[in-house]
Amino acid sequence: MKRKVIIIGPAFPYRGGIANFNNSLAVEYQNQGADVQVYSFSLQYPSFLFPGKTQYEEGEGPDGIKIFPIINSVNPFNWFKIARKVRNENPDYVIIRYWLPFMAPCLGTIAKLIRKTTKVFAITDNVIPHEQRIGDNLLTRYFVKSCDAFLTLSSSVLDDLLKFTNTKEKIFIPHPIYDSFGEIVEKDKARKNLGLDENGKYLLFFGFVRKYKGLDVMIDVMADRRIKDLGVKLIVAGEFYENKEEYISQIDVLGINDSVILKSDFIPEEEVKDYFCASDMITQTYRTATQSGVTQIAYHFERPMLVTNVGGLAEIVPH
Repeated sequence: MKRKVIIIGPAFPYRGGIANFNNSLAVEYQNQGADVQVYSFSLQYPSFLFPGKTQYEEGEGPDGIKIFPIINSVNPFNWFKIARKVRNENPDYVIIRYWLPFMAPCLGTIAKLIRKTTKVFAITDNVIPHEQRIGDNLLTRYFVKSCDAFLTLSSSVLDDLLKFTNTKEKIFIPHPIYDSFGEIVEKDKARKNLGLDENGKYLLFFGFVRKYKGLDVMIDVMADRRIKDLGVKLIVAGEFYENKEEYISQIDVLGINDSVILKSDFIPEEEVKDYFCASDMITQTYRTATQSGVTQIAYHFERPMLVTNVGGLAEIVPH
């Protein structure tokens, strides 16, 4: 008899690392013969809380995966409806993705309601958020109390989890390496696809731009005379979730406009391989970190990395 698994969290057409992870997780369960469903969001964030241009990506989702966009993160009546639907499906277990205290009332309530009939496991990307706010700990504590067991993707997150519970089952398994972005492309071909100089020297800063990711640190590095003399250029590939003009002003003041290439839109999945394969090194000058899907993409495409010694980055990239 097939295992029946329900994954609760963002999935296609939502974009970003967690959605990509859930898509891949569902595909792997399906490949192993499980009956898997993904309960994603009909409303993930109210638009006034979302800093980007859009929460959605274009294209086609993973083949054959049953994704149901039915969860409303701010509607308590919906949470009870979702819990009832899960109980009616009678899965062997439920996996819930937790990454932000904002989601704790929704996901914690669903978990609490379905625990009466099925086991609830949480994959906790973050327990303590990168950008903390008043009430975060209270919300996270509510979610943690609602689950049976936890899987963290870095030991630093496991340490954070211990601040909220020392009784529930928990395990750390490193963030897996993505294989959903295609095969390695020859560097000259990738550069041609992106319109880059075949003989150039390129560093890549990839992903959504947030303050904690330290793009400003990397921009300062690019102004160092030793870097300038090498003719190295920095590619910033990702949508800005901060004030883009502050970074442009920093680049202007430092006089390095010719050394920084801004590709400030969301990078479609089919273009990711070109950005990584065209680059000589991936940079992650983060101020704080738990784990990062960018690191795992870099490993997949066999790119060297420059990372700061923070959080889970140092666990995955030996110093």
